Amino acid sequence: MQNTSHAVMSQRTESTDSLDNFPTPPWATRALIEQLIDPAATSELTCLEPACGQGHMAKVLWEYFGKVTASDIFDYGYGEAVDFLKKDYTEDQFDWVITNPPFRMAEDFIWEALRVSRIGVAMLTRTVFIESIGRYDRLFSRRPPTTFAQFTERVPMVKGRLDKRASTATGYSWIIWRHDTAQAKQLEWIAPCRKQLERVGDYDKHVPRPQPKPPEQKDLFDVGPGSSGTAAADH
Repeated sequence: MQNTSHAVMSQRTESTDSLDNFPTPPWATRALIEQLIDPAATSELTCLEPACGQGHMAKVLWEYFGKVTASDIFDYGYGEAVDFLKKDYTEDQFDWVITNPPFRMAEDFIWEALRVSRIGVAMLTRTVFIESIGRYDRLFSRRPPTTFAQFTERVPMVKGRLDKRASTATGYSWIIWRHDTAQAKQLEWIAPCRKQLERVGDYDKHVPRPQPKPPEQKDLFDVGPGSSGTAAADH
């Protein structure tokens, strides 16, 4: 009999043309800094979040980093609308690049992040991302990560929104590349921390940036003195 529990049915799957917008619970980003990156060493550093969505991860990164640049290919109302893979960032422009990348473009995101980062790259991915011969040949054999850190707790993600009550059957991990170390590849576990790292306001509803109003149409017809009453020409 098929397992139709909510957790199983909520596994993260996306169509090929999806923007893959699955906001990261803030506690999962704090876990990266608190358990895997020394928070005392980030206050003067810069960070790029190139798939920021509604800004849930970027807002947490601002708690730790001196400056955070946030962008996304789609304008969700937070950060700049930028295609990370086409933006002309310079080499080593940011100290860190940290994001939850679109799954289908994650490899491209990693290579570009490695180019534009000075200290390191951290990518939140599904645990199954480390599988496949092709990905090993294209990425991991050529640029092995410094640390693979598996969440011991589930990190529930829901398409388009945060949901504190959500559940999931999908496992997640942080994969980290550091430029400043030659240490061997490490497997780590992220100890249970959700209760300790959740904050008041983390799940408040996101208010999108107000969109500009369309131009008023009152000038389409010139009805002033000397008018012929005909429509204005398009330019």
